[in-house]
Amino acid sequence: MTDFNSQRNRVVWFDIPVQNLDRASAFYRGVLAVDVEIVSMSETSFAVIAHDEGNGGCLIPDAGAIANAGVLVYLNADGRIRDALQRVEELGGRIVQPLHAIGEHGFRAVILDSEGNRLALHSSVDA
Repeated sequence: MTDFNSQRNRVVWFDIPVQNLDRASAFYRGVLAVDVEIVSMSETSFAVIAHDEGNGGCLIPDAGAIANAGVLVYLNADGRIRDALQRVEELGGRIVQPLHAIGEHGFRAVILDSEGNRLALHSSVDA
């Protein structure tokens, strides 16, 4: 994520669930006319959609999420993610996955908003 994204944008990332990573990578590469790079990390693989000059996202192999949860949008809570998480339940939401590190990409927590929408809160720091 660029500094511009973390300072200016509300949506900073997205995860698109896919059934077949190779097929989906070819689809998004062709439709968006950008590079889509398959990356292996720990025990999983995913594909990163090029995002040198803007918001980015990736393709996540998770066939079950396609119908049940859909695209996961990451909202900007940079430098205040713990405060944001404290407010989630106060304001009628629910924490689905507590705050956790996502490697060099910072920290996230997955929540349900007050209307039942699944979202991720993101911060480059654990604060």
